[in-house]
Amino acid sequence: MSKNWIGTDESGKGDYFGPLVIAGVFCNLELEEKLRSLNVRDSKVISDNQVKELSEKIKQISPFNLVVIGPEKYNQLYDKMKNLNKLLAWGHARVIENLLNSSTTKVDYVISDKFGDERYIQRALMEKGKKVQLLQKVKAESDLGVAAASIIARAEFLRRLQELSHQYDLNLPKGS
Repeated sequence: MSKNWIGTDESGKGDYFGPLVIAGVFCNLELEEKLRSLNVRDSKVISDNQVKELSEKIKQISPFNLVVIGPEKYNQLYDKMKNLNKLLAWGHARVIENLLNSSTTKVDYVISDKFGDERYIQRALMEKGKKVQLLQKVKAESDLGVAAASIIARAEFLRRLQELSHQYDLNLPKGS
């Protein structure tokens, strides 16, 4: 396998409030070692404060991209696609394409969590993304690139949820 890859993950999928956030992180063996030294792991197993701190550190060492889908855009996309997994695939594909378009480094594969029919992301990819091998795995967060993406996505979700809470002077809960 190549030494350069992109890991993608999302946050906010099962939450009543806040946006759906998809993140992608460029990774290679050197960055993987740095992520390991930061103790990067799946965002679901670390505290919100740790997520926020790690997200900032990851952003300083690795190229990343975010797609944030707020409620209005979510409803528009869902009306068009009629399927949450297709909507997720669209978001993952945008993140992948954005990272590929901003990189001069060759990326040979992308790793994402398997959340539905494997063809959904493949179909949503554009020209550059179709040239890259896509690996969808159950528990993909075991890959440090995917774990880093999960942390960046979660931190952005938490930030946006906090903004909404302040905007409406409410304490909006996480989850469903």
